[in-house]
Amino acid sequence: MPQPPLAHGTPGNPPGAEAGDLPHDRSQAILEAAKQIGALLKRAGHPFALAGSVAVYAHGGSRYLQHDADFCVLPDDADAVAATLREAGLAVRTPPEDWLVKTTCQGQNVDIIFALAHEPVTRDMLDRAHVLPVDSVLMPVLCPTDLIRSLISAFSEHYCDFGAVLPVARAVREKVDWDVVRDICGDEPMPAAFLFLLERLNVIEPREDRP
Repeated sequence: MPQPPLAHGTPGNPPGAEAGDLPHDRSQAILEAAKQIGALLKRAGHPFALAGSVAVYAHGGSRYLQHDADFCVLPDDADAVAATLREAGLAVRTPPEDWLVKTTCQGQNVDIIFALAHEPVTRDMLDRAHVLPVDSVLMPVLCPTDLIRSLISAFSEHYCDFGAVLPVARAVREKVDWDVVRDICGDEPMPAAFLFLLERLNVIEPREDRP
């Protein structure tokens, strides 16, 4: 169903961001969306952290962004965050999944997530976030350990795309507490297989206390 026109703007863009001004480069468009949403959440005082591929970029990873921008918020703040987005002229959608809401900014999809890998986003997780520049906008970004843990914990028999997460692990490997990652999700078969793959590829060192 088409989105209704937004006041003082165009569908999916906050006021002042016209469709003709959107960058032609997809990665830059995603970055611009992340900057817009991050600035809105900061001004409103919502606790949050950038996640996903844009968070990897902020930590020094690849600038090649393929999908969308992701933000983590506390479950109890989800409604207030959605209201902030609507006040800025952005349409908010509630998908069948019960762990996020979605919006569109700068023509790009943005996920507002309040559960990562089936676990609620917590205040401790947001407190561990690093304040980093995303292009020109400073914002909290999930710490590398939480970022990798959330990606690996999502592996299951139904979803196991090692190829997508491998370059992320390479990019941030020196910033991750791998013992924490192993302690939290290393007993599950698919995460354990991925960690073993990282060891065999010399991305990470084998755990010293392993039999």
